[in-house]
Amino acid sequence: MTVASRYAEFAVREVRGESPSYEQLSLAVSRDEELLALLGTLPPAKQQPNLLLGVVRFLGGPVDDPATFHDFTISNWPVIEAELRSRATQTNEAGRCALLLPVLAALPQPLALLEVGCAAGLNLYPDRYAYRYGNHQVGSDGPILDCTITGTAPPTRLPEVVWRAGLDLNPLDVTDPGNIAWLAALIWPEHHHRRARLRAAAAIAAADPPRLVRGDLVDDLPALAAQAPAGATLVVFHTSVLYQVPAERRAAFVELVRGLPGHWISVEDPAVLPHEGLPSPPDRAAHNVLTLDGTPLAWTRGHGQAMAWFGASPQTSPMPTDGGTG
Repeated sequence: MTVASRYAEFAVREVRGESPSYEQLSLAVSRDEELLALLGTLPPAKQQPNLLLGVVRFLGGPVDDPATFHDFTISNWPVIEAELRSRATQTNEAGRCALLLPVLAALPQPLALLEVGCAAGLNLYPDRYAYRYGNHQVGSDGPILDCTITGTAPPTRLPEVVWRAGLDLNPLDVTDPGNIAWLAALIWPEHHHRRARLRAAAAIAAADPPRLVRGDLVDDLPALAAQAPAGATLVVFHTSVLYQVPAERRAAFVELVRGLPGHWISVEDPAVLPHEGLPSPPDRAAHNVLTLDGTPLAWTRGHGQAMAWFGASPQTSPMPTDGGTG
């Protein structure tokens, strides 16, 4: 895929109907030979639209007009290039917990959560948020995560989490205002509700900081997984992470995680983590696939706003009678 087609596809499949400003900018970049030439000097992982647009916003650049965006990016390319090369799209979207909840609530409780590609670890708190699936609400404290669910009944309870840890090449300290500013810059301009959700989720994490480990998803995962407490169900999970991992390392990770005790939940683009026999997605928008232990269960939208279930309905395991482990 060329850089131009990458930006055109992002405009049509990901931001159309979600962010008019990013749709306009992405289409403009896909036709801008000067910007395309500059982006072509970067490694493929650093050419992605979300990263460029987030960096420009982080630096205070304009994202409401293609001409001023072009001029700002060209004039400030050295500093923009440095940011692109040093940063990654660590979109720490707490809304994705609404996609995880139907599976997490059905697993044997209590849970030990280990997130791969955790960023600031905001998805390690599915038990601290409230959820609204249409007219059905689960939980009453914390920010409310709205998600449309079809194909199965919504979950009826929150999970019990007794241990939480994250693994990332560059974990973000949620108490650092600079890190929160970067995460906010990655949120699309029109999504004010997501920025409010980010602040609320960050406050929850800052009050009880998770254990975040700097490391590689293959080399360092076994040692961290081994620290999960006995008596808890280990759940290794990741959402929209593997597209940033080279194919050979991706394959090594899949082989490794399949051999760990406990369960593995993934929410990834099917082009990145392929599955045979998938049904057609609900529409032409970009969708990821929710899986449990490699078995596809549902189509999901990128920020947790919707899921269309097509797999076996989750069967809820009984809650422990002794309160689980500490």
